[in-house]
Amino acid sequence: MANVIHADDPATFDETVLQSDVPVVVDFWAGWCGPCLMVAPEVEALAEEQGDSVKVVKVDVDRNPSVASRYGVMSIPTIALFKEGELTATSVGAKPRHAIRRDLGIPEP
Repeated sequence: MANVIHADDPATFDETVLQSDVPVVVDFWAGWCGPCLMVAPEVEALAEEQGDSVKVVKVDVDRNPSVASRYGVMSIPTIALFKEGELTATSVGAKPRHAIRRDLGIPEP
């Protein structure tokens, strides 16, 4: 999980996501959420396969509720793509990696 960053406070989120010079995949999740735990290995594999071309950040909605609220996260897991500080696509629900990639518009590596 070396390529995955945890942004459990607004300042870390702003720095790692909004100020990133590469696209960022954000996994909004919680430890009590079964589907979130099911999709976690898919998100981690996405981080590995994308390497330095995409940053992957996990946001625990219980630890960082203001960021989840800011982006209208109503269901988890929600996986979002940010480019140049803007939310550009989302994938809601536990899905396999290829479906997450499709929803977010990330090409196969």
